Amino acid sequence: MKRDCLIDAQSLRTAMASANAPIILDCRARLESSQAGRQLWEAGHIPGSVHFDLARDMAAAPGEGGRHPLPSQDAFARTVKRLGLSDSLPVVVYDDRGGQLAAARAWWMLSCWAGHPDVRVLDGGLPIWQASGGEMAVERLPGEPSPVSPGHWQPAFNDDALIDAMEVAASTENASFMTVDARSLERFRGESEPIDPVAGHIPGAVCRPSSANLAEQGVFKSPQQLDAELPAAERVVSYCGSGVTACHNILAYAIAGRPLPRLYAGSWSHWIRDSRRPVATGS
Repeated sequence: MKRDCLIDAQSLRTAMASANAPIILDCRARLESSQAGRQLWEAGHIPGSVHFDLARDMAAAPGEGGRHPLPSQDAFARTVKRLGLSDSLPVVVYDDRGGQLAAARAWWMLSCWAGHPDVRVLDGGLPIWQASGGEMAVERLPGEPSPVSPGHWQPAFNDDALIDAMEVAASTENASFMTVDARSLERFRGESEPIDPVAGHIPGAVCRPSSANLAEQGVFKSPQQLDAELPAAERVVSYCGSGVTACHNILAYAIAGRPLPRLYAGSWSHWIRDSRRPVATGS
């Protein structure tokens, strides 16, 4: 059954004017700069939106857990309280890369992991918002966020949505599992690796680049098209370089009405930290 995971720009404008206006989180990020997302938000954002930072809010410090390991449950609970989240108000998340950086990660963390009942991704993100005539706001005091009252929502974490490296390794021998890599074909094959020190992929994985989930306009393909294209197996594991674009594939499965893949949060950047784990290259 298709899930209500997306909201279009017109519906968001209508919702913003309602008594039950959503909390809007700006999730823009750039992997090459931990400061870029905040700077983009300060330069212009959807009115009323609060910056939700990939490096600060959606991840713990890089290290043994990979480049974007999940924060602890306690740390994330403090973050959602600071953001003013409530289970009685919907949440809308957006970025400017079709959900890939890092709105899908925010959706997964809030909805699939922490259990918020109503989280949606702005389909097409900021480019579609602006193209449809949506207003932009500029923070008058750079570095100082708009005041938000602390929220009272208490997350109910679901760690069954996750899978660790040991289970991923075991699943490569299980025909009922399929490990799906959200990186580009070039990175999957080991032909190019601009970020991590080792190129290649988890043996047995298949490649479904997250960009393939989007139509030319940067919006998601239809549920029917996604259902026809997404890799199918009894149990699916989603990974990427550091657990960010892997969430975009999980979101695509949700839109298609498929059972949700489990997330290998550490992904490739964690897998390669242990030299005993096998590495495959090519198709």
